[in-house]
Amino acid sequence: MSIDTARDRRYTPVLPSDAPDVPAREDAAFAVTGMTCTSCAAVIEKVLGRLDGVDSAQVNLAAETATVGFDPTQLGPEELIGAIKDAGYGATVLVDHGATGGGVDVQREAQEAFAHHQHRLLVFSASLAIPLFLIAMVPPFMMVVPRWVAGLFGVADESGVMFIHKLLMLALAAPVQFIAGAQYYRGFWHAIKQRAGNMDTLVAIGTTAAFVYSLAATFWLHDQPVFYETSALLITFVLLGKSLEARAKGKTSDAIKKLMGLAAKTARVVRDGAEVDLPIEAVVVGDVIIVRPGEKIPVDGVVTEGASSVDESMLTGESIPVEKREGGEVIGATINRLGSLRFRATKVGADTALAQIVRLVEEAQGSKAPVQRFADRISAVFVPAVVSIATLTFGFWSLAGPRIFGAMPNPGAWPAVFEPILTAAASSGWFVAALLAGMATVVIACPCALGLATPTAIMVGTGKGAENGILIKSGEALETAYRVNAIVFDKTGTLTHGRPVVTDAELLDGDDTKRVIMLAAALERSSEHPLAEVIVQYAETEGIEIPAVEGFAAVPGHGVEGTVMGMRVALGNRKLMLREGIDVAAYEDRIRALEAQGKTVMIVGVDREKAAGLIAVADTVKEHSAEAVQRLSGIGVEVFMVTGDNRRTAEAIAMQVGIAPDHVLAEVLPENKAEEVAALQAKGLIVAMVGDGINDTPALAQADIGIAMGAGTDVAMETGGVVLIRNDLRDVVTAIQLSRATMRKIRGNFLWALGYNTLGIPVAAVGLLSGAPWIAGAAMAFSSVSVVTNSLLLKRFRPVGY
Repeated sequence: MSIDTARDRRYTPVLPSDAPDVPAREDAAFAVTGMTCTSCAAVIEKVLGRLDGVDSAQVNLAAETATVGFDPTQLGPEELIGAIKDAGYGATVLVDHGATGGGVDVQREAQEAFAHHQHRLLVFSASLAIPLFLIAMVPPFMMVVPRWVAGLFGVADESGVMFIHKLLMLALAAPVQFIAGAQYYRGFWHAIKQRAGNMDTLVAIGTTAAFVYSLAATFWLHDQPVFYETSALLITFVLLGKSLEARAKGKTSDAIKKLMGLAAKTARVVRDGAEVDLPIEAVVVGDVIIVRPGEKIPVDGVVTEGASSVDESMLTGESIPVEKREGGEVIGATINRLGSLRFRATKVGADTALAQIVRLVEEAQGSKAPVQRFADRISAVFVPAVVSIATLTFGFWSLAGPRIFGAMPNPGAWPAVFEPILTAAASSGWFVAALLAGMATVVIACPCALGLATPTAIMVGTGKGAENGILIKSGEALETAYRVNAIVFDKTGTLTHGRPVVTDAELLDGDDTKRVIMLAAALERSSEHPLAEVIVQYAETEGIEIPAVEGFAAVPGHGVEGTVMGMRVALGNRKLMLREGIDVAAYEDRIRALEAQGKTVMIVGVDREKAAGLIAVADTVKEHSAEAVQRLSGIGVEVFMVTGDNRRTAEAIAMQVGIAPDHVLAEVLPENKAEEVAALQAKGLIVAMVGDGINDTPALAQADIGIAMGAGTDVAMETGGVVLIRNDLRDVVTAIQLSRATMRKIRGNFLWALGYNTLGIPVAAVGLLSGAPWIAGAAMAFSSVSVVTNSLLLKRFRPVGY
């Protein structure tokens, strides 16, 4: 591709002189239409993989998408689309996943256009196949209609009426075969060019065999029956099945549609001093946006003026509105409830929190789980194997049938299982009976259900997770989560809130607790210690006026001291009280009791004479941490806690949430957390690590699956296979339960698909469908619809305990 061409396609050409060390790479997503089974997906992957410059190609049958990694200096999207079309399928570029949902709209439009076309073909096919079936199989019609048509042409003899009957059926069947069925011939031809097989191969072979034989019986083998209705009904049932399947598959992406529906369509922007309503696509970073009560916040930003409460439940699941003031962050698609807000846009388009969520869900729905490889391996050999079995079936019945059962068999003299094919042989001969058995074998064995078993369940499972605030970032993460039998929680910010608060303020002398807090806050306002701000904020919250301090001094390792309202005040640990000459032995039991709860205790001493009070500070446990730990233990998962805190504090927190002391990994440096995870893995445990995705990155990467806590704008964090938007640890349980439910569906789908083919092929091969081979087409269509429907039952999944 020339440099000018690259510029025309909006790619930046890289010349050798300024080429970076890392090779250029782009990712592109395409909506693909015309796929019928997993073999189609394999053909497209193979075709794309052969192109120079393509380093990865992944096709999702259920989502009907292709994701391609390529070198833009060697080829562009046009060449990729051309390759897909040359393989016999339709393709459209999906634009970037922005907050407006452009990619989703393009894909939906392409799929809907294809579905409408298939529906028109179905109506056309059925309008001909149903009358064809009536005049071919239903006695009143098959006798009356041909004679009436023959009478119009002045034909009265039986042979002439029979010929007119066959011509009438041919006239109805030919449009179905070559108009409605043309796509299967095209697919068959493209599959042969790629040296592959797919559903089109099986349908084309089966229907052509019936149609061509019937054509011969019409013009040359005048005494033989015809099976025009078989080929027409097969095509009609395949179209019906694909139509129902497309409708069902459309429901698997409901989660994406719901997410996209949350986005605002317009924004009220201040431009040149005037307020103008603009499409959301026109908003740029730095724009000042005005949101009135009841309106959606269009993009992410920072409040510059005004105060209001914002409903962020769509993102965090928290039903209580969040107060927003100047400097507060707002998130696009949340709802402004009360006051008016003016804010500056900081993230727009694909960078907003909502767009990032959509991107993660779409990528997960388009990904392949490791279990899908099983279906891919089977599908790669399935079609050739089925064609071989059908050929053997035809050969056996046409050659061995007459020798075993006789040239004109008596069905009643043999076991009932052989009655259908023996009846066919007795009435039409062994060639026809063998042809019908082989044709039914080809059609009933289509591997569509096998190809849909995994991707449909993953699409519904990941979509259901998104609805519950759980972003499962890939099919692999979903599959791994169901095997987890051990979970390691980071303590700070995960099990706990991650910010200390005053938990206890107690008098040791006097009768005014607020006086003790006032003295402590006066000292701490001048301190730079991390806990100082906590005490100052507590005093302000309690409405306590904080006086000035004189002679302030920090005593490293002990505390702080100074003069407040004419009194010498010291605030610190036992060592500071000893230095001040204050005896705290009488209060030792209470101090130790507070410290046993993992709290940091500070003693307030006055005038070097007495201890006036105690103030205890601690990082408190989150509301639902204990419940999450209890529920995890209830589903057979061992729970561990890792922290850099000392063992006494760590065990105090562990006791509050229900983690056993021997499962506490204390005094672990951040860089050593991954080693602790690896040690658990060495014991044979499948380990999930739950952390904040920042300090815990090495451990999240080391774990079999990382579960990152994310809140709104942090949703795009790269670490971890699962992101919990709501920061609710109960969602860890939900993620595992959802994963297990999804894997049960996948196993059930595989069991049905493989069981169906395992049973269907021998049923057809022994001739049980020889009397009505079109039933094979109906059964094949039903198998695909049943698998998709089974996956859709995941929509009924409900988190436990909410």
